[in-house]
Amino acid sequence: MTSPRGDSIEKLAFVSSRTPEARAARDHLAGLYGNVPAEEVDVIVALGGDGLMLETMHRFMNAKKPIYGMNRGSVGFLMNEYGEDGLLERLRKATATTIHPLLMETVDIDGEVFRARAINEVSMLRQTYQAAKLKVMVDSRVWLEELICDGILVATPAGSTAYNLSAHGPLLPIYAPLLALTPISSFRPRRWRGALLPNRSKVFIEVLEPDKRPVSAAADHIEIRNVRSVSVSQDWESESLIMFDPDHGWDERILSEMFRY
Repeated sequence: MTSPRGDSIEKLAFVSSRTPEARAARDHLAGLYGNVPAEEVDVIVALGGDGLMLETMHRFMNAKKPIYGMNRGSVGFLMNEYGEDGLLERLRKATATTIHPLLMETVDIDGEVFRARAINEVSMLRQTYQAAKLKVMVDSRVWLEELICDGILVATPAGSTAYNLSAHGPLLPIYAPLLALTPISSFRPRRWRGALLPNRSKVFIEVLEPDKRPVSAAADHIEIRNVRSVSVSQDWESESLIMFDPDHGWDERILSEMFRY
């Protein structure tokens, strides 16, 4: 983790969610610090909740622009505490973390191929009342011939505190070279709780009986319906930069979740 440009941070761009509170904060801060076009800035300041932060990280992926979030939403796990005073000094002291997304490649029942990237997780979910039937492969080896479940997900360390945690998956330190493979309401095998995989693994999931038991796949907020197969791997060629105050970095946030009760 490093400060993106140290004392040279001067030019800021402000983006916000659509809520009145976030928009008011954006307009007020832009009046205090200016609002430069995104391609010219040192730091992009995102005002909203975690959804806005993910949207901004996708929007500026590979732009080499660090993103500093301030919470004007609800949960705000990816955000810093909101404050109007001394923002430039806070940014100069902040640390930046590089995030490599997952690449999801899907084939639907008509043979069409779709690709999308996920910062948090790639998830597969049943579309009807019937449970999904899935075959799970890792690095070309079949590990589960048939998983009957509501779905399955592959989460990055960054996403391990999100949907993965709600599905009883493991929390991962942000620099752990791992991915979490987590079932969602597994019915058979009932006792399978998922797996921790090296982050250079390639996960391939085939949908069994896709016409009778349709399944959708989602990479963060992008959903593809009626998929026949999904492959997931880390995209080492793409990256987003996220900034945190030094006294409340990502490692500390994840540790706090580990000891929450």
